[in-house]
Amino acid sequence: MVDIVCKKIDFSNFLLFDGAMGTMLEKYGLKRGELPESYNILHPEIIEKIHSEYFEAGSDVITTNTFGANSYKLKNTQYTVEELVSSAVKIARKVAGHKLVALDIGPIGQLMEPYGILSFDNAYDTFAEQIKIGDREGADIILIETMTDIYEAKAAILAAKENSELPIICTMTYQSDGRTLTGTDPLTMVNVLQGLGVDAIGVNCSLGPNEMLPIVSEILKYSRVPVIVQPNAGLPRLKNGETVFDVHAHEFAEYAKLMAEMGVTILGGCCGTTCDHIKTIKDEIKNLKPVKLDVQKITAVSSSTLTVILGEKTKIIGERINPTGKKKLKEALKNNDMEYILEEAINQRDAGADILDVNVGLPEIDELEVMKKTIRELQSVVNLPLQIDSVRCDVIEAAVRIYNGKPLINSVNGKLDVMESIFPIVKKYGACVIGLTLDDSGIPSKAEDRLKIATKIVQRAEEYGIDRADIIIDCLVLTASAQQSEVRETIRAVELVKSTLGVKTTLGVSNVSFGLPQRELLNRTFLAAALTAGLDAPILNPLSNDMMSTINAFNVLWNNDKNSKKYINVYSSFEGKTDIKKVSKDKDLTKIIIDGLKDEAFELTNELLKTMSEMEIVNKYLIPSLDIVGKKYESGEIFLPQLLQSAETVKKAFEVIKARMLATTGNKLTKGTIVLATVRGDIHDIGKNIVKILLENYGFEVIDLGKDVHENDVVNAVRRGNIKLVGLSALMTTTVRSMEGTIKALRGNNLDCSVMVGGAVLNEEYAEMIGADYYAKDATESVKIARRIFHCE
Repeated sequence: MVDIVCKKIDFSNFLLFDGAMGTMLEKYGLKRGELPESYNILHPEIIEKIHSEYFEAGSDVITTNTFGANSYKLKNTQYTVEELVSSAVKIARKVAGHKLVALDIGPIGQLMEPYGILSFDNAYDTFAEQIKIGDREGADIILIETMTDIYEAKAAILAAKENSELPIICTMTYQSDGRTLTGTDPLTMVNVLQGLGVDAIGVNCSLGPNEMLPIVSEILKYSRVPVIVQPNAGLPRLKNGETVFDVHAHEFAEYAKLMAEMGVTILGGCCGTTCDHIKTIKDEIKNLKPVKLDVQKITAVSSSTLTVILGEKTKIIGERINPTGKKKLKEALKNNDMEYILEEAINQRDAGADILDVNVGLPEIDELEVMKKTIRELQSVVNLPLQIDSVRCDVIEAAVRIYNGKPLINSVNGKLDVMESIFPIVKKYGACVIGLTLDDSGIPSKAEDRLKIATKIVQRAEEYGIDRADIIIDCLVLTASAQQSEVRETIRAVELVKSTLGVKTTLGVSNVSFGLPQRELLNRTFLAAALTAGLDAPILNPLSNDMMSTINAFNVLWNNDKNSKKYINVYSSFEGKTDIKKVSKDKDLTKIIIDGLKDEAFELTNELLKTMSEMEIVNKYLIPSLDIVGKKYESGEIFLPQLLQSAETVKKAFEVIKARMLATTGNKLTKGTIVLATVRGDIHDIGKNIVKILLENYGFEVIDLGKDVHENDVVNAVRRGNIKLVGLSALMTTTVRSMEGTIKALRGNNLDCSVMVGGAVLNEEYAEMIGADYYAKDATESVKIARRIFHCE
């Protein structure tokens, strides 16, 4: 089915991966709490046998037993990354012969900064260690799988690209709502990971094949690289004390055939799948030929949870985070006043910006470090894609490297040295880029000459392997006060670029009015002209009522706003007096919490304590604000990053209140104590840590027992603290039995406590079968359960 030429994989044919490793290891004796990767050392013959059986079943690729073999997960074990990865690849290589070995790279198991302890650089180093060993020992493919955080996936991909030359496949795992744990939708995944240059992308784990179909369909709409799908064998359930899965081999293979007919070319299985599943897939697709899809190219930029496609209506690039002509922003940058910058971002988002320009270029600050900090802080508060704006290549590269998504770089131009500096960055990090129509001779006065520069930029970019869909041309706005005759040439240049090159366009609109009175009048008139010429993404001040009104009106007249829906919504009660530039200066703690402004929450809580009691603030602001955020999260209006940012903001307010209560009454603020633990044998902390953050910010005290926690440790903690609620987490199917064992231990010791359980492999029916009192599908549900138990509602 597949040919290997110098480790270059022919992805034009069907490629069949293997099924689950954990399921097979359990069949051959893996005990509850045992580390699956330890079998590479303790029982290599079993690993060899599993690989052989998958090959006999028809697999073209076997996956090494290294899913959890990273330094974080092995920290408190007797094993090293070197010995487990090295032995795993050697075993697989021995069995594979001329067939393929995929080095399995799973998630690290920690939340990424700013919500957890794992930095981007530490994640990169962790993945690089595994990849170097796997490459050295003879792996053919790097399989980065079961990723819930696209930021972590990016770290892994860069580690793979910079430390090996092997093909890279990356899959993410989705929830039933069609998003990953951290909120990434399929389009965003494709846009970001495809840009980073992976050889194949797709989805695995968490869901059965039927539940995956809508996600797979969405991926296939946009992916220009091969798509891989490895579902679970349905949902797990208990049968005679063992975990079994509902989708048997024949049904599983029928779904695989359906996906192949949709355009999927790489197939395999995840949790619960066996050699029978793989053999049946092979039989089902043996007479099929891969479907060649005609995927439409899009120009799109992404944050981790939102993709903005240019060419669909007018997209607005907010210009206000740029110190040029902005005294207050300059002072904020000099004084490291990040709250001011975040407020500017929030105000632009609320006013309708689609993308935010970020420029921190001042000679008196460390631009590189300030840019990195600004990017991190902005991404924790707003989910809009960012435009990285700097004249320094080192600043641009540092920013796009740590950016969580697919950014827009501003900018490149027609100068050869600039293109040679910027285009490698664009290509490596999969960004979009703005091309300015100027070169060594400056800005041409005629539209035709600006087109020539735009053509040169596009052609040169394509020589670097950058698709023209990732290039946005700025035909450059000149001032009517100094170059009046050339203003119209800019409009003509936009028309020529659109019709000749077929690329998207942007303009810095407000440049046209410098030096003249009534600037808004000139700006909005020029904007209207540019929009009719085909301008896709104006860079402007979204707090300007004139500019936003012009765009809203244009979208009606150009049939972009279907049935004038947005226009009617905005203007049906418009009295002609509202000016969206007038942002309220009143500080509202509820909005501050929803927006995630931590420092402002701290300051305002101190201020409120002068006139309100501690519990008045808690009951009037903190808990209701978290409830609003929770509802937004449940409805899909916001996602995990914003939820956690608001929780951290409440934490800042609670710090003030707790300190005051201790100082004045000596009392702690707590609504009840809860024990949390990831069960024995499971070393994934992400879900539990998210639950902990939210519970603490609702006023509960949490005793966190950590990960890989023995049943007796849970029992002892509950007995010592007279605990009324225990939360247990498990991510792996091989450790759900430990969850059941922990519940039995609590019941067997006659401890009067309720148990809530959660994790990617669980569902309500399974939770009931293992004896849990409550199933928490996510962190917000955990809070609801706790409030019920402790009578807080």
